[in-house]
Amino acid sequence: MKINKKQYLFSLGVIFLLAVSLVFAGCGQKNEAAKTAAPAEKKAVTIKVGATPVPHAEILEFIKSILAKEGINLEIVTFQDYVQPNLALDQKELDANFFQHIPYLETFNKDHNLKLVSIAKVHIEPIGFYSQAIKSLDQIKTGSTIAIPNDPTNGGRALALLEKAGLIKLKDGVGIKGTEQDIVNNPKQLKFKALEAAQLPRALPDVAGAVINTNYALEAKLNPGKDAIVIEGKDSPYANILVVKEDRAKEAALQKLAQVLTSPEVKKFIEDKYKGSILPAQELVTPK
Repeated sequence: MKINKKQYLFSLGVIFLLAVSLVFAGCGQKNEAAKTAAPAEKKAVTIKVGATPVPHAEILEFIKSILAKEGINLEIVTFQDYVQPNLALDQKELDANFFQHIPYLETFNKDHNLKLVSIAKVHIEPIGFYSQAIKSLDQIKTGSTIAIPNDPTNGGRALALLEKAGLIKLKDGVGIKGTEQDIVNNPKQLKFKALEAAQLPRALPDVAGAVINTNYALEAKLNPGKDAIVIEGKDSPYANILVVKEDRAKEAALQKLAQVLTSPEVKKFIEDKYKGSILPAQELVTPK
């Protein structure tokens, strides 16, 4: 059958329109599929937090699964001292640390010219006086040696506790900043041996007693509520804090970590596990 020129052009036009409509239909289907497709999962963020083993690392272990639901993978790095966690944080080997109280942080920042800040108060660890040689303060013999932490803030805090117990008298007004040179009355002529905080429990067989931070006491299987001869009151201002570099204080993942550490779930965990030897002090700190 012979097709004239007009019919031929008309047929070409129809074919062209059909092809265009099929292309647009395909695009529409792709767009519709894109709309209905499930959104891509967000990549998990990993944050590395330095902590001393007890109770700090234990508390962090407890919140791992909670953070995982928020898309945060928590990596815990444990330390046995009070110096390296801050240096590692400043050198960006850590994203945060959790082991210290505010007076210690303030002193460390000043001594090392660092800019580390607190973004959450988590719990209080009352410092206590322990002994394997005596059961009460009146059994302390003249000239006995007492071990205390060798860092300035905890050393002064230890002396303040011993003053409160009536063993020594410090200069008026020195408070937790006191040193051995500030002792103005020492009726039993006590001697003081300054050691790294982590070493204090091991020194107990060799001294009349030692003033030990609760985290190291717990690690040494000492029960602050039962074994401490003298202990700070529950109103202790030394809340243990979550610390970050100042320029990262508002980062979303670190703020989420702070929120979880100050949550009701963590409060209950602290109360149930530590039974009064460690006290919840949940409070977010607003970053500057």
